[in-house]
Amino acid sequence: MTASMIIPAALLLLLVFIIAVIAGVKADSKEGEEDMIKNIYLYLVLFATLMMSIGGSIGAFMAVADMVAPAPYYQSFEDYARWGMERFPPEPEGAERESLTREELRENYDAMVRAERERQMNRAKNTLLKSFGWIIIPLPVFIFFQRRLSRGK
Repeated sequence: MTASMIIPAALLLLLVFIIAVIAGVKADSKEGEEDMIKNIYLYLVLFATLMMSIGGSIGAFMAVADMVAPAPYYQSFEDYARWGMERFPPEPEGAERESLTREELRENYDAMVRAERERQMNRAKNTLLKSFGWIIIPLPVFIFFQRRLSRGK
């Protein structure tokens, strides 16, 4: 598990422990204790599904932002042309060197930039789809438990 997963889990366990202690102190009878545990369970499910939906909404917003204003391509044409002239690894002695004209280099550079933009757009669409999953899947659960909580009061 990564630290980004451990910290929220630890905080959730701490929250559950604190709520259970408070519920134990306030519970007077067996029936009151059962109601308190049911309410704690309902609130925890509501909290978890709400956090999932909020996280999905943030991810969806970030994906749309990446689609609207993608990050610019980081390599300039001059760097690309310089890199295109140098060979890695160097050609062996006596081999003919194929040289590209500046126009051919520019066409290759433009094609590479278009391909990178297309990759960024596809990545943003994929992220948007996944984020909608984080919104759509927990939403019915949240609505169901919200109605149960409203009916219980």
